[in-house]
Amino acid sequence: MVFATIGLCLVLNAAYSQTPGGKISGLVLDNAKKPVDGATVILVTAKDSAVVKSILANPDGSFAFGGLSGSYQVRVIYIGYKNYRSQQLSISDKQTLDLPAITLMPAGKTLKQVEITADKAFVENKIDRTVVNVNASISNTGANALEALEKAPGVTIDDDGNITYKGKSGVMVMIDDKPTYLSGADLANYLRAMPASMLDQIELMSNPPAKYDASGNGGVINLKIKKSKARGFNGSVAASVGKAKYWRTLESVNLNYHVNKINLFANLGYGVQNNYRRLDVGRTYLDANENVTSSYNETAFFHPTTYNPNLKLGMDYYLSPKTVWGFVLTGTMSSGHNYNPVNSMIRDNTGKTDSIITSDNNTNTKNYSGGINLNYSHQFSTDKSLSFDLDYLKYNNSRNQSFFNNTYNASGVLGSTQFITDDLPADINIYAAKTDYTQPLGKAKLSFGLKSSYVNTDNAANYFNVINNISTVDNNNTNRFIYQENINAAYASFNQDFKRLSIQAGLRAENTNIKGHQTGNAQSPDSSFSQHYTSLFPTAYILYKLDTAGNNSLKLSYGRRIDRPYYQDLNPFVTILDKYSQFSGNPFLRPQYSSYYELAYSYKSVLTLTAEYNPITDYQVELDNTKAGGIFTATTDNLGRRDHWGVTANIGLSPVKWWSFNFYTEVMHNWYHGQIANLTLNNSSTYFYFNDSNQFTLSNGWSAELSTFYVSPLQDTQFTHQYREQTNVGIAKKVLKNKGAIKLSARDIFRANFSAGTITNIPGTLATYHNDNANRSVTLGFTYSFGSTTDNRKKRQTGSADSEAGRVGN
Repeated sequence: MVFATIGLCLVLNAAYSQTPGGKISGLVLDNAKKPVDGATVILVTAKDSAVVKSILANPDGSFAFGGLSGSYQVRVIYIGYKNYRSQQLSISDKQTLDLPAITLMPAGKTLKQVEITADKAFVENKIDRTVVNVNASISNTGANALEALEKAPGVTIDDDGNITYKGKSGVMVMIDDKPTYLSGADLANYLRAMPASMLDQIELMSNPPAKYDASGNGGVINLKIKKSKARGFNGSVAASVGKAKYWRTLESVNLNYHVNKINLFANLGYGVQNNYRRLDVGRTYLDANENVTSSYNETAFFHPTTYNPNLKLGMDYYLSPKTVWGFVLTGTMSSGHNYNPVNSMIRDNTGKTDSIITSDNNTNTKNYSGGINLNYSHQFSTDKSLSFDLDYLKYNNSRNQSFFNNTYNASGVLGSTQFITDDLPADINIYAAKTDYTQPLGKAKLSFGLKSSYVNTDNAANYFNVINNISTVDNNNTNRFIYQENINAAYASFNQDFKRLSIQAGLRAENTNIKGHQTGNAQSPDSSFSQHYTSLFPTAYILYKLDTAGNNSLKLSYGRRIDRPYYQDLNPFVTILDKYSQFSGNPFLRPQYSSYYELAYSYKSVLTLTAEYNPITDYQVELDNTKAGGIFTATTDNLGRRDHWGVTANIGLSPVKWWSFNFYTEVMHNWYHGQIANLTLNNSSTYFYFNDSNQFTLSNGWSAELSTFYVSPLQDTQFTHQYREQTNVGIAKKVLKNKGAIKLSARDIFRANFSAGTITNIPGTLATYHNDNANRSVTLGFTYSFGSTTDNRKKRQTGSADSEAGRVGN
């Protein structure tokens, strides 16, 4: 696949084809007759000045617009120079118009340095996505990427780090259009280790087009890392110290050096996380007549301390004004320790204490990951391009645990002692290659591409019973699981704009081949499984402008997606959480399929109203149950169906010069129905959610922020969740000639964000839980930017491993 991809790129790069429609080209020079690299060139219609396309001039000052027919005007904007406006230009369908060189004249006043001080809005709504500008929020100072993501409109995160968007799970999380390959707790820990100061934007896509992998019922969330495109040397530094239950620090450095044809960039981050969680669990056991037989209450404390350095290095080489080669190296190294004492009490049917269990649980972790990306792009013309990506990623995770349990009778006399240790190594290798090609067809555009990926995971679970300091293998739980997956995909997409109507349609085909092998031991034999399936994923979009100015518009979209099981969820062996809690995988877990229908109305960038419907078949859910000895087990299984209806509203306004706000709200209804194991589910719930962010611009470089979110109680299969709410405040002061800022922020100031609820539909068991994550915190941070700031060109996002996102394990 790799050689085929490179061969296709070289053939298409050498090929020559005539772009349909007329063409306007030109050259932008300064008053010294030198090319102006990065000038903004805008093509507008002569009749009403409607923008047709906006591009940046190439390093040699050249620009070109294709696929034209009619009367136009060219405008050029560049900082420090007067704006340029051409005369009316008329062009026929097959005409090529080469303009005389455009010479920009300096502005009336010579500027030693030009600084852009306008602040971006916190949220920007675009035709296919919502964009969150991370640095526009003061309370993101000192925060990590997970905390910044939680404040994005429509995004919620549970205690295990599972991310939902607009009430839907199965979100594909990407970084710079590259998958994270992590899920659940592993993804949460990775994002906690990444300072929010390294992020530029968060892109939210509920219905991604065919170019994106079909994985993820909840759509795509893309985290864009800061990367300057300015010439010369520039960068930024950020540091913060904060305290919740314990102290923590976050530091980051972003560097960029662009000279001649080479652009070098680096992002470095380091964080010390000192987290806290208290978990209270209650379980009441019933007989066949619903009479209480016994009860179990547990209080567990978690104090994980982790040290998280991460690094991203890259280079872009501009072989020509239209051709770029690049590579990116990434690496993270996380190590830490979690002390987890647990106190449990078992009572009989009268409420009298039967026994008390005290547990000292310890976990040491070391996680290493590294990746290399090779990318290439060539711009044949304005609307004709070719690109490819080759990726290799390596994950090496190790986890060593010890569980020391003492059981006492009601009088406090020691009855038994249990000591279990384990060694849980995991190795993951991921290879991926993809290519994308775009070809104009008159006023329309056709895109198509190919992708192939291969994933190999090797997980071991080595459990030992320790008696009198002698360790013996526990063959009941010891195991090794090897998993291989190959996905091959192809897509085609077509779009065309008319006067007030825009249409886009796409089709993606994905072929999946997987093999799983569970090795045997002295007690259990080998077992294996394989799956092969091919699926089609159509997408369609229609956008209609209700008025000629385009202030009011309607959008109708449809898409079909897939959620393949997490690698760890297919792993059949048991993971011990504590003496009475376990998790086991399910090798028979099937992928779930979903369809997404959306109707949206927009007024400018001020108001967006959306109605959506999202049915899912073979819905993957966590199934909690009990087995002999009162042990609580969790696994993932397929429920027949989930239907999701909802309406959302997003309002962004600036009522006065010094105040702007963004308010997002949703009302969602979920219906779950089907069979899981021996359990029949048929329940539904409606919930309400809102997220409000207020920005205040004060005098003398001061600014402030107030943000809050609220989630009403809701039902999710077996889980009934209580409401959650959080309020954040922040204040900032610009310093050092506006290049630096000091920011003070406080999160969850009313200490109201707790996760609690009940677990229902467990045969013979009633269960409750309550989590306190010590969300209230205060953080002091400092940021400083230095070097040149003038942008000169756009760089495409890279990455070829989209469909494997978020599936490394829990």
